[in-house]
Amino acid sequence: MDKQLLDILVCPVSGASLSMADAGTLAAVNAEIDQGRATYADDSHVDQRIQALLITRDGLTGYRIDDGIPIMLPERGIALPAAP
Repeated sequence: MDKQLLDILVCPVSGASLSMADAGTLAAVNAEIDQGRATYADDSHVDQRIQALLITRDGLTGYRIDDGIPIMLPERGIALPAAP
């Protein structure tokens, strides 16, 4: 993702800054999706694996990036699994 775009994007709910998820976070989120446990903020299930993800500074919420486009809708925030 373009650094200039990343610098201006913030969480639509909290206003917190965002960063790109690392490979470990992506793997953990995709494992939750595969097991049917990943949900969006509107309580619907995440049914497609994620290729790229923006995460909030606190690491609690992620926003998928589909075809290079960040999906920054409040109801499409994904609750991230707790770090081990």
